[in-house]
Amino acid sequence: MAGIYLHIPFCKSKCAYCNFFSVVSEKQRIDFLEALKREAVERNDYLGGEEVRTIYFGGGTPSLLKPSEIAGILDVLYKNFKVIENPEITLEANPDTVSKESLLEYKTLGINRLSIGIQSFFDDDLQYLSRKHDSRHARQVLNWAQETGFQEVTMDLIYGIPTLTDEKWHQNLEIFLATGINHLSAYALTVEEKTALGQRINKGVAAPVDEDAVVRQYQILVEMTENQGFEHYEISNFARPGHYSKHNCIYWKGEIYLGLGPSAHSFDGVSRQWNVASVKDYCESYSFEREELTLDDRYNEYVMTSLRTMWGVDLEHIRKDFGEQYSEKFKKEIKRYISENKICQKDQKYILNDNGMLFADGIAAELFI
Repeated sequence: MAGIYLHIPFCKSKCAYCNFFSVVSEKQRIDFLEALKREAVERNDYLGGEEVRTIYFGGGTPSLLKPSEIAGILDVLYKNFKVIENPEITLEANPDTVSKESLLEYKTLGINRLSIGIQSFFDDDLQYLSRKHDSRHARQVLNWAQETGFQEVTMDLIYGIPTLTDEKWHQNLEIFLATGINHLSAYALTVEEKTALGQRINKGVAAPVDEDAVVRQYQILVEMTENQGFEHYEISNFARPGHYSKHNCIYWKGEIYLGLGPSAHSFDGVSRQWNVASVKDYCESYSFEREELTLDDRYNEYVMTSLRTMWGVDLEHIRKDFGEQYSEKFKKEIKRYISENKICQKDQKYILNDNGMLFADGIAAELFI
């Protein structure tokens, strides 16, 4: 399976916590769209003829694009890649940038999955994050998504916000569960120093993240979703069976994908490359950097991404793809985390339990070569 990711860099404004590449000016919008299509044509051999099963419009705020602009991009992709019949096509959307009419138009284009950045149903949380929508927008767009017939919807929520009490977090999850939506992406608020939020916290203007609250709210999240039949299939992702994000699974399972647009990353199985993070430079010439992955690099990435999922690390896969030396090293070093009740062993697979998920990055780093 192969996927295509398209980075749409435009935003109405920059959210205080966001560390992704985006711009608030749309003056180069037309040039950008032409450059994006040109890159798609020029890189049509990157996937080596693999069938494209997923297309993902991320950003930025892809829902700022008109349906006609999305249609033009999709037309180029279908003409230049082997796109399967009925691929998963995802559009990230902010509640304040869509209408019922635009959702209907997106749906007629073949977009069949929405990823909606709700973050919270409480206005003080949204204000802390510098989100442009309010709780009314949030509820309205969810109703529109269901009324227009979208069967696959991902709701994004954030926990660990200093204004978010445990009680409010419980209510956010109750609202989510009451919608009947089958997929939740829930992220702990992380603060990067160079973001506006990081600077405000450093100056004492904004309250810092309470790590104890993050752990409590993570535990509430796991308990409430599991009680309602959701599978915790990746650290930050919960879905009812059969409703996983196929595109994101490509990343977690180490499959190949092409990234188009400024700052977009690509992976062909043996190397990674990433485009320049500048709309101006991208429009003039989409330069990129490339990194050839050593066997150690690929092993480390496999361990890191696999540990994040409910499928875990497969010892037989390590033995087959990396060699006996790697499998013996892994088997030796993983024992510590089994004894600490952070890893469960199921035959030849090693899977983080809910407790271990809290320490996933640290555990993976300890297992790296």
